[in-house]
Amino acid sequence: MIKNKTIAFLGAGSMAEAMIAGIVNAKKISQDQIIVTNKSNRQRITELEMKYGIKGMSREEMDFKNIDIFILAMKPKDAEVALHSIKDQLKPEQLVISVLAGISTAFMEYNLKEGQQVVRVMPNTSSMIGESATAISKGKYTAKSKLEDAKELLSCIGEVYVIKEDKMDIFTGIAGSGPAYFYYLMEHIEKAGKEAGLDVEMSRKIASQTILGAAKMVMENDETPAELRENVTSPNGTTAAGLDALASYGGGKAIAQAVKHAAQRSKEISAQLKNKSIVLN
Repeated sequence: MIKNKTIAFLGAGSMAEAMIAGIVNAKKISQDQIIVTNKSNRQRITELEMKYGIKGMSREEMDFKNIDIFILAMKPKDAEVALHSIKDQLKPEQLVISVLAGISTAFMEYNLKEGQQVVRVMPNTSSMIGESATAISKGKYTAKSKLEDAKELLSCIGEVYVIKEDKMDIFTGIAGSGPAYFYYLMEHIEKAGKEAGLDVEMSRKIASQTILGAAKMVMENDETPAELRENVTSPNGTTAAGLDALASYGGGKAIAQAVKHAAQRSKEISAQLKNKSIVLN
């Protein structure tokens, strides 16, 4: 149960804020049990305090012994320094969660004391409204009860999927980076509507509702996306014309390549950080 757990976010960027918003809105944890800190930007901490009613403080002010879960939410390049800075203050029963692309459980374990319980997580920014698709993988020392705590916490921000860690990079390509692909699609739908004389706000609402409806159709039907697409595509009709244009301009290939490139970048970040850690240690 996470009801009485104290959570500390190390990092205060957009991903941390999205998660904080989702957790606060879920009301499973009291706001005064959520702490946020960052390296130096006190103004940002104050902003999050005022906006969400949580506690903001410097790393030096944190009472480490009374924190149950630490969430790494800084930039991946800063993860190693952050791990070393908390290493000697952690107890084995405390849980460290990374929401950073490319930061493996092995990397965390290597940079913390032996036996430290860690979990690797990949949420997305839809956490802010409780609609994230979040993957989770546990480290080799992590107890089942700690994994359950992490799942319960992350359920505050959306759906949680326990996966093998070697699938985390492709999950990152699909879900971690995925919202941006749909925003990009909506940008271009909005632009097409505007060029045809449709009000921009209306174009945006139409695109949003259409994507929402399509997503619900997939989630609430047994049919595959391919079958649903075929169901709405009449020969020589308007949808067929649109799909033909997507195919001729490489739309399908572009989507697949976006996922693959994001996944590859996640792998590269892992490799770079692993190599750097080995050299420095």
